Amino acid sequence: MKDRVLYILLFVMVLGNVFGQRKKGQLPVGKVDPILPGYFADPTIKKFGDTYYIYATTDNEMLASGVPTVWYSKDFEHWYNHTMEVPSLESVNLRNFWAPDIIEGSDGRYYLYFGNCQAGCNIYGYVSSSPVGPWEKLNEDDTPVIAHNYPKEGFPSLDAQFFTDYDGKIYAYWGTWVHYNGGYAVGELDSESMSKIKNPKNIPLEQTPEPFEAAYLMKKGEKYILMYSGGSCHDETYNVRYSYSDSPYGPFTPGANNPILSSNDSGTVHGPGHHSVLEENGRYYIVYHKHDYPMTRGGLSRQVSVDELIFENDSTIQQVVPGSKKPGKSIKSNVPDNLALNAKVSASSFYQLESHEYDYAYRPSYATDGYNATMWKASDNSFPQDLTIDLGKPTRIKRIMTQFEFAGYYYQYKLEYSLDGKNWEVFADRSKNRVAGSPMIDDSDVTAQYIKLTVLDTEKTGLLAAVWNIKVFGSLFDIPLEIHGKPSIKGPGAKSSRQKIISINAQEVFAKKSRDNLTNKGSIGGIFEKKGEVSIYQKDGVAAFDFKKGALVLDQPVPKRLQWNGAFTVATWVKNPEISAEGECLLSWCDRFKFNLANSYNALHYNSGNYGAVAHLDSHFDMKYNNLPTANEWHHIVLTFDGVVEKMYVNGKLDNSQIMVLASQTENAKLRIGASDIGEKFSGYMASLQMYDYALNKMDIQKLMQKTKPSESKN
Repeated sequence: MKDRVLYILLFVMVLGNVFGQRKKGQLPVGKVDPILPGYFADPTIKKFGDTYYIYATTDNEMLASGVPTVWYSKDFEHWYNHTMEVPSLESVNLRNFWAPDIIEGSDGRYYLYFGNCQAGCNIYGYVSSSPVGPWEKLNEDDTPVIAHNYPKEGFPSLDAQFFTDYDGKIYAYWGTWVHYNGGYAVGELDSESMSKIKNPKNIPLEQTPEPFEAAYLMKKGEKYILMYSGGSCHDETYNVRYSYSDSPYGPFTPGANNPILSSNDSGTVHGPGHHSVLEENGRYYIVYHKHDYPMTRGGLSRQVSVDELIFENDSTIQQVVPGSKKPGKSIKSNVPDNLALNAKVSASSFYQLESHEYDYAYRPSYATDGYNATMWKASDNSFPQDLTIDLGKPTRIKRIMTQFEFAGYYYQYKLEYSLDGKNWEVFADRSKNRVAGSPMIDDSDVTAQYIKLTVLDTEKTGLLAAVWNIKVFGSLFDIPLEIHGKPSIKGPGAKSSRQKIISINAQEVFAKKSRDNLTNKGSIGGIFEKKGEVSIYQKDGVAAFDFKKGALVLDQPVPKRLQWNGAFTVATWVKNPEISAEGECLLSWCDRFKFNLANSYNALHYNSGNYGAVAHLDSHFDMKYNNLPTANEWHHIVLTFDGVVEKMYVNGKLDNSQIMVLASQTENAKLRIGASDIGEKFSGYMASLQMYDYALNKMDIQKLMQKTKPSESKN
């Protein structure tokens, strides 16, 4: 009997372990769906006249350094995106438009503020006669409205939000990483110039426990409610908290039921925070960002959601219930029914995400399910890719609206229609399109049962054909604002040649009389030049490069198809007698200095630290080895990236993986074997290295491993 009980317990433990390791699959979205189709963060919600506006950080574009953007809507359900015209600084070409806020001034003009960290972490101000711009500088000499080191030395001036009190005074609240910097800051905005802060003061840490960033002040009755974000924006700990006071300057008393918004157990809300609040007909709504699903590493891809905010009294906020009532449900819309909602869909391909954490399909049906949390994504970054909708019967069609994955980049495409699914005619030809936007709106007047979207190209290298939603309408309707974006002068992005671009083998070099002729046998050609001392030797039948004091640098430019989000594979046989905790770069091909942003740099390493496998310059994005390859033995190390997932293989087995969107900067970079662009020399031996401009699959990697295995490991 005791043995039987023991066996049962062991069975339960094993079963529990199996289920505990189950990968995350498809996620039910339903009522917790984001309100915007795309990657946006730090939302500020405003209502000017009868139109709602959401100003946000454009996320997942070079580490939240995308275009200055605004979304607008009249019904809170159908949102339209516009890239705003914002002048750059004289000294710096602006690319950070972080955490924007906007004020309607007493003069009827609109004042836009946002943070930027290219010339110190400052808040800059702009003015326009329209909520969507174009914008003019508040200070022509580029003086910040709130400067770095204000109100005290070392204080980063980011995440500014403004509050207008009943008496007309305007207060600013700002600060990030405030747990390191002594708490948030508050000051009064000069209402004459709208460009200066006076009477700044620090809010002591104990008045806002466990803070991180994103202070937001609102008033309920006679109480001032200071809401803020705690935890870390990179993971599930991010949350919304609050304190209250009788004065805009405090002192503030922490809420008794903090945090009021956190990650939930179902995974539908992960890392919520950095919010603003909309008051509508006596009700309050919290508009915040949360992480995408499947989650991009480091929280790079955030999406905007809204839920009702309920007060028990003027100083107590109830816990937010994700999926609660939204204002759009009670607002009349002029948009007719979407004829493609839940229609049958087929596609040329779709992406199956397989990683350590996920087993998730970006199904074609997600393009017509009406949700902003799901999308169809093609299987790889090749073009063309197509998506075909079956409406079920011949239907009159006047408008098609397409929401591509990235609102800030253009897509080139065409729309066709058919009655039988065989004979096609053109509904709209956007094959030369260079204007970004979401949704892309195309009008005609046809009768069809089938609609085919063919994605031909994208502005940026390595992006996949992907659609959040495609909507079909039988009648035309007014768009809230008749504004149009400007065409891009860049792109389309370079394409993969699906070739081996780098190939060098120490055995082949050793067999030659002249061992200084280090020719690249890959498709881009060129010669590897020795920088420092790089020797070649043979021991126990294995020839290898010794990189202890040098590196090999290719005399050819890095191919443009490796820039931005371009796919690649790096495969190498290496042995290192001693493995350091940092450094040990095997291959570098990006410029780490041009933007100094984590996902603009990537390189393959072999060390025991946080970026032991892949360096992205920030521990929130680097990828280490789960099982560090043992010292003083030959290992086949392979890094692949297919435009969605980075995967690290050791000796033919998947060791680690993570979802990433890259912005690789290759313009001034060199392909460098055995060291990074700042040194970080590899201290061991390398038998061979190959690089491809596409992602090899596991079977290809295992075949390559056997084909290139050094002699010693064959014995």
